[in-house]
Amino acid sequence: MELRHLRYLVAVADHGTVSRAAEQMHVTQPGLSRQLRRLEQYLGVDVFDRSAGRLSLTSAGRALVPLARDLLGQAESFRVAATFHAEGRLERLTVGAPTVTLTDVVAPFIATLADEDPTADVLSADGISSVEALTRGADLAIGTARPRPPYRSHPLAVLPVWAYVPQDHAWAARRRVTIAELAGQPLVILPAAFTARQALDDALATTGDTWDSLVEAANGTVAQALAAAGRGVAVVSDDPRYNLVPLPVELPGQGHLSIRLVSVWDSRHTAAPTLEALARRLSTFTRERYGAPAG
Repeated sequence: MELRHLRYLVAVADHGTVSRAAEQMHVTQPGLSRQLRRLEQYLGVDVFDRSAGRLSLTSAGRALVPLARDLLGQAESFRVAATFHAEGRLERLTVGAPTVTLTDVVAPFIATLADEDPTADVLSADGISSVEALTRGADLAIGTARPRPPYRSHPLAVLPVWAYVPQDHAWAARRRVTIAELAGQPLVILPAAFTARQALDDALATTGDTWDSLVEAANGTVAQALAAAGRGVAVVSDDPRYNLVPLPVELPGQGHLSIRLVSVWDSRHTAAPTLEALARRLSTFTRERYGAPAG
């Protein structure tokens, strides 16, 4: 058994199909299927159920995948530690965060990194916690919750969730809208895994308001495009597009609808001091770029 076999196992478990996993791992679908069969032969147990034309984890597979993740994480930690001791610095940095945060916060920050900084990469972490992003290979993760030790965190920013309307909308000249007013409009919202959607759902649950009609878009860019086409008010945290007007959403006695972000890392990481320093730099960068207060 080799580490690549475990990577294939985890990739199929994460992506749901061999074809998607093969594309992600840059191998052929038949080749990946053969490697999975070899892994099962080595383990002496079926990890996947291939009946009914579908591929799903068996009970053994569901028990083994978390262990495979742990082994891969330990192997990556070993590699990072070896490189750190050889080079005297962190050579590569993987940042895990929701897609919107990667686009609007992390990518612009990466553009400011100096030659002596690590080479940065990203990991999309929609719908998973910061700790899970770390277990999937991120060195630094961005989320909305402060985890318990041994993980550490640093406030990143409080970013607004906007109600986006076209320039000819009746609200375009306003400075803000209330959550009750928003609930009475046709809305274009994001899937439940997105932090902007979670913030909206939490606010509506608190106030008791419910929406009259809605369209669910795949991401913030599509949501804004639908708003520009007059299909509803887009509720997203993305930077503005399509000449839309961003309006803060006022919550009764709570300020404005927003997302509180924190940067998270593992205190046991070989380069933990470097990660903390980068988390602080990212926080400063975000405040200066968006004028956003720390979380």
